Amino acid sequence: MQLISALLISSLAGLSTIIGGLVIFFKFKEKNINKFITASLAFSLTIMIGISITDLLPESTYILLSNYGITKGIILTLILFILGIFLIKYLNKLIKNTENKKSDLYKLGILNMLALILHNFPEGIATFMSSYKDINLGLKLSLAIAFHNIPEGISIAVPIYYATKSKKEALLKTLYSGVAEPIGAILAYIFLSNYITDNLISIVLILVAGIMISLAIEGLLPKAQKYKLNRYLYLGMFLGIILILFNYFVF
Repeated sequence: MQLISALLISSLAGLSTIIGGLVIFFKFKEKNINKFITASLAFSLTIMIGISITDLLPESTYILLSNYGITKGIILTLILFILGIFLIKYLNKLIKNTENKKSDLYKLGILNMLALILHNFPEGIATFMSSYKDINLGLKLSLAIAFHNIPEGISIAVPIYYATKSKKEALLKTLYSGVAEPIGAILAYIFLSNYITDNLISIVLILVAGIMISLAIEGLLPKAQKYKLNRYLYLGMFLGIILILFNYFVF
């Protein structure tokens, strides 16, 4: 039952990209869709940072400090966190360089899809591993992932739809990205289920925290700011903070 729950949670987190893709079925004026994307990105980055700070880092760091001692535990935590930051920086740099050479909407959507597949794959592993150990922690992590997968779904579906006028193709490409997460979860079960320990889970989650915080600050925030709709930027952040506080004090 615990295995099924962990796989289900990972699948739901990944496939939430489809929710973002559904935006193509609504008739938004350009100014309104920009408002929606701005608020969604702001909400997502707030959730990502909040979950990392209130859940992933404290518990994982405590486990490493307990098992390796204060000095080794702190050093290992810092190395893992910084490694996560550099991993996402490197990926973002590759995407940015490629996007500068490809301006076509369809190619941009495909590039976003490929980038997010790479991003979602390790997230699936992390979600599965955390859910396998603690359903509540897995749900919290999957919630953060789901909320930032929604605007990611928009970033894939919208350019492909407006380039091809095909809702089917736009949703299919969005699905490809989301499916990477449950695939990561399945591979984690096949290859890592016998090796899952508190230390391994903590190592992965600290790495993910570095990725999520860096992606939020250097990836999502600039994209949200470029629309220059500060009212909706602050609204998204405010709603994200409310949800984080609710999650922290209630659960």
